[in-house]
Amino acid sequence: MTQLVGLDVGTTGVKALALSPEGDVLARAEESYDLSTPHPGWAEQDPEDWWRAAERALAAIGGQPIAIGLSGQMHGLVVLDDRDRVLRPAILWNDQRTEAECVEIEERVGLTRLIQLTGNRALTGFTAPKLLWLRRHEPDTYARIAHVLLPKDYVRLRLTGEHAIDVADASGTLLFDVAGRRWSQEMLAALELDPACLPRALESPEVSGETAAGIPVAAGAGDQAAAALGVGVDRPGPVSVVLGTSGVVFAALPAFAADPQARVHAFCHAVPGGWHAMGVMLSAAGSLRWLREALGTGSGYDELTAAAREWAPGTEGLTFLPYLTGERTPHADPRARAAFAGLMLRHDRGALVRSVMEGVAYGLRDSLELLRELGVDPRAGHVSGG
Repeated sequence: MTQLVGLDVGTTGVKALALSPEGDVLARAEESYDLSTPHPGWAEQDPEDWWRAAERALAAIGGQPIAIGLSGQMHGLVVLDDRDRVLRPAILWNDQRTEAECVEIEERVGLTRLIQLTGNRALTGFTAPKLLWLRRHEPDTYARIAHVLLPKDYVRLRLTGEHAIDVADASGTLLFDVAGRRWSQEMLAALELDPACLPRALESPEVSGETAAGIPVAAGAGDQAAAALGVGVDRPGPVSVVLGTSGVVFAALPAFAADPQARVHAFCHAVPGGWHAMGVMLSAAGSLRWLREALGTGSGYDELTAAAREWAPGTEGLTFLPYLTGERTPHADPRARAAFAGLMLRHDRGALVRSVMEGVAYGLRDSLELLRELGVDPRAGHVSGG
């Protein structure tokens, strides 16, 4: 059957979705893989795991694709040699090892200029600090780098043989002129990085290449811009909230606008000629998953939610700070740590669950209030899973 295929390269697995040209869901599949944490604060994956999972997911949905679109986890660093061989495990968006490199970037460029160019300050999850970390700590690997890609773009390479990226995902590298929608020569010069290793930057609907069977593969988008399009946030007005491992509050902007303090991100949107701002908390639904595993009871999420309903809002003063892996919005602090405050003897499993849910909800509200400061006037909201 003729179908359009979407392929998402996520943090925990690859999802494939087949749609008819009319938009009806024909098939879906998901293939999972592991995340490695070889040292505290590190997060890595083998890019070959993404490709093998993508192959399995595509085989599972079957059919005859007439086009493929890509989305995926943002900010991750994939480095290849001149024969497109992976040089080391990919360093992911939630890796926190690059604090010193972030300081170096802000000193080299200047914080004000950095925000003007990229719409963001230097954060540990972004791509550029990872490159500087490799240069400092793995110089032999760094010297062999011929190509730099982001996670979904490695799968694109395996599909098409092309080195390409979309402008939305490129915005999260800290090497992109977000207002100008192109690689920033000023950033590359300041950080002494070779522009030749970067992929072509395309608008999301553009065709980046074809498979061996001649199937066109669209540039696609980073996961947040793609998810926002999926729920209709393609213009100013509606706001989306995506709850996955991380949590995102996302709003389209009429023009490029960066928060002077960079408490929220400003990126190119997947809509050609569009931009967006978003606040990101690093442990949203991931906080509840952590608690479920820590409790070790084998309880399902429905059971935990039912237990939380036994407690009134506020949980009698029990507060959870959802900073299990540091935080981005509004604190931008990789050293921020989670905590329960106000614990009493009468607090039980349900109280802990409700406190985690409330802590995440108020963390998301921090982002919404900052978007309001940028002039966002939310007239509708869309909530989805990630």
